[in-house]
Amino acid sequence: MIHPPVPERALDELGRTGGGPETLGLLVRDQHTRRLLLVRAVHDAAEAAGPRVLPAAALTRLHEDWALLEETERLERAGRPAHRAAGPDSGAPPGAGRAHRDAAGARAGASGIADGRAPQAAAAPPAPAPDLPLAVPCPAGPGDYVPSPPHSPPRTADPTTGAAFPVPSPTGVRSLLLHPFIGPWARDALRGLGAVSGPDADRDPGEPARALAHFAALAAVAAVRAGVSCAVRLTARDGVLTLPSLGALRTGRGDTDVGLVHRRGRLTFRRPGEADVVVHAQSGVGAWSDAAAWTPAHALPGLLPGTGPVPLDDLDPYRTARGGHRPRTLGGPATLDDTDRKLWLHAWSGTAAALGLGGEHRLAEAAALLRCLVPLTLPSGARGGAGGSCSATRREAFGAVLSSTPADGTAFAATLVHEIQHTKLAALGDLVTLHHADARERYFAPWRPDPRPYDGLLQGAYSHLALADFFQRTARTAPSPLRREAAWAQHAHYQEQVRAALPALVGSGDLTPRGRRFVDRMVETCERLAEQPAPRDHTARATAYVRAARTLWARRHAPGR
Repeated sequence: MIHPPVPERALDELGRTGGGPETLGLLVRDQHTRRLLLVRAVHDAAEAAGPRVLPAAALTRLHEDWALLEETERLERAGRPAHRAAGPDSGAPPGAGRAHRDAAGARAGASGIADGRAPQAAAAPPAPAPDLPLAVPCPAGPGDYVPSPPHSPPRTADPTTGAAFPVPSPTGVRSLLLHPFIGPWARDALRGLGAVSGPDADRDPGEPARALAHFAALAAVAAVRAGVSCAVRLTARDGVLTLPSLGALRTGRGDTDVGLVHRRGRLTFRRPGEADVVVHAQSGVGAWSDAAAWTPAHALPGLLPGTGPVPLDDLDPYRTARGGHRPRTLGGPATLDDTDRKLWLHAWSGTAAALGLGGEHRLAEAAALLRCLVPLTLPSGARGGAGGSCSATRREAFGAVLSSTPADGTAFAATLVHEIQHTKLAALGDLVTLHHADARERYFAPWRPDPRPYDGLLQGAYSHLALADFFQRTARTAPSPLRREAAWAQHAHYQEQVRAALPALVGSGDLTPRGRRFVDRMVETCERLAEQPAPRDHTARATAYVRAARTLWARRHAPGR
């Protein structure tokens, strides 16, 4: 992929754990391009898979869904809704299914979406092609960043420069294809579609078609959001049909076909032998129904005035990693009830103010990069309330933050600062090679009992450096003496941890020239923070903690043990 160049100024801003509007816009634009390319790669992989992996009926259905999605965006851009019928088994009028398939084939030939082959490994997607559907933007050149979309997003002021700060929130069809969970879905789909030769005993033969059925739900939601009338055939997976940003229908069965008819915001779900379920779409996030089988999607208010709501997603099947290893410090996906949502809303209502106390740039970057929140359960053995929490980000789900229920706005602000640094550094790593270190786990990190690889040490030091800055600013601006004292204690804790990790980062011969520049900016930031240290008692306790952690680590991981 042809990467947009990362200016030295942007690298310096990020190395200091900051990032102005142009720098963050560069990261967002690159991640959006990658996400659209992944969607295209899924389509091309389906075309290349053959009937042994993907039945012909599933491929035909993909063509129909793809055509509906393209037409929806065309009508959305033109600003006029229209009727669209799909699929012979969807409840559409007689003959509508063939008309839809003919239109799908014609559109595929006209736009070129069915030409070529998808890469089987999506880690490095190809450069945007002229025939890519949905108009993927070309990578930016020097000084070029995210332009305002046709419907200009809300803007606030960049606190460091006073310049207008774009909050790049795509709408309509784009908001679905650029949603964080498209990344995990596309990678799952590509893994299933890539098994075209060799023994398949361990592969579920129905998985590729099941993964592509989720794309049908995305196309249907796009039509609903754009006001396009349609009749489509969807598939509930493991007894649940999820419509991202709208909600989920529980069917009580395994994989079940469900017909959906949409007219003017009214969705009618039809299943043989079952009563129809009628759902009414709401603007933004959610849809309501009096049917017990329907669960609406929920969202929290925007962080800044005029910004869109932040989905609180406990429904999407791709919101957490499917299968595989999960760290023991991380809980699983949570399903919220009304009481849980009230706890989230209470903590969220104080988050923006707490972020602002730690630097208005922290509030601005959260508003620019945060796209959704995923509730987690607490890991086994963790305490509830303020005594225990967990959070994470996923490299393939740029813009999503996973977290257990926050104790309050102050705690959640710190969680966002921490996780958004991981988001920024992971996105930068897709654009710039910072180091060539291998994955051997050999480094001491004061925040972990186990040895860390170089990249893990860099990620941890980077997020902790941002927290040291955040709590120092909070200690200097908080109105309450108790809050200032608590912030100084937190600052000292994170500052000493970073000071202990930096020598290994700086001393590595695996850093590239640009990686060394990035780490040098981290060192400068740590030195700047040291110019206004925490009170001596906090610093002494933090230093003793790091010293004890290092001694214990050395005993556990001494050679020969």
